[in-house]
Amino acid sequence: MAEPDYIFQAFSEADTKALGSALALWAQRGDVFALEGTLGAGKSVLARAFIQALCGAGEVPSPTFTLVQTYEAPAFEIYHFDLYRLQSPEEIFEIGLEEALYGGVCLIEWPQKMGGYLPRDIFRIEIEPTGDGRLVKIFAGSEAKRARLKELKPLA
Repeated sequence: MAEPDYIFQAFSEADTKALGSALALWAQRGDVFALEGTLGAGKSVLARAFIQALCGAGEVPSPTFTLVQTYEAPAFEIYHFDLYRLQSPEEIFEIGLEEALYGGVCLIEWPQKMGGYLPRDIFRIEIEPTGDGRLVKIFAGSEAKRARLKELKPLA
């Protein structure tokens, strides 16, 4: 398994929110963030903080039942997908995920449900509960993305 390109230890929900906000302010049109982790790991917490940092949205509902929520940020549209309920990878075409991948910034919870349709040049974020919080590992899908990750300010 490849080594992560960025590691962050979140000791609290506030730490996870801080990472979500930092990623939002650093994100660019076309970025895809695949958020992986067990139920309750903090995927939605990170996604909500990301959206709130750019949109000032007070309430950010989970797209668990709608599968997707969109938000208008100043520089791009944000697409927040929760694929937990998908039965097959082909269902992504019915919810507009393919268009979203190129038109804005995508936050995708449960990206493994996309199977082989998940693009390779993305930021894969693994959130793993630990005894004292969450360990967040970010993997860049290309050298260009790896170089950009080096620009992300450490939050410690």
